[in-house]
Amino acid sequence: MIIAGFGGQGVLSMGKILAYSGLMDDKEVTWMPSYGPEQRGGTANVTVILSDDRISSPILNMYDTAIVLNQQSLDRFESQVKPGGVLIYDSYGIHKPPTRTDINVYCINAMEASFEMKNGKAFNMIVLGAYLKIKPVVSIENVLAGLKKALPERHWNLIPLNEEALKKGMSLVKE
Repeated sequence: MIIAGFGGQGVLSMGKILAYSGLMDDKEVTWMPSYGPEQRGGTANVTVILSDDRISSPILNMYDTAIVLNQQSLDRFESQVKPGGVLIYDSYGIHKPPTRTDINVYCINAMEASFEMKNGKAFNMIVLGAYLKIKPVVSIENVLAGLKKALPERHWNLIPLNEEALKKGMSLVKE
């Protein structure tokens, strides 16, 4: 899968949490980030592979799933989703929605949901919750354990908020 958006949206963190969660589910895992020199505001993406089999290469040309959080990422990665694959996007900042009909497209209003929660930092966990509702590739329990690995101990008090955000994201997915 590819997760792509602006730096500061939690793209790399979302990928890292998924990778740790996959390890705890005894999966083979790769996590390969890509970002410019900007810390916030520049484009960033991360490729994550979770597999029951050995992974031959962390480099992919096509993805089973793309999570895109800005227009630039949608423009770049929509064509790289395999037919029958999944594309998840947040409508905030997207002015030209996806057009493909051979993939499963989900619009998640995660930014709006983070405003409702009064916590913009919950955005990436809301998106992750939506993804896990669509494709439950790892357990929520291991995502929460993955958060303990990804977050410094001083931020572990935020784990209940992140769990709430995951559940909020799951509730946004319409079957």
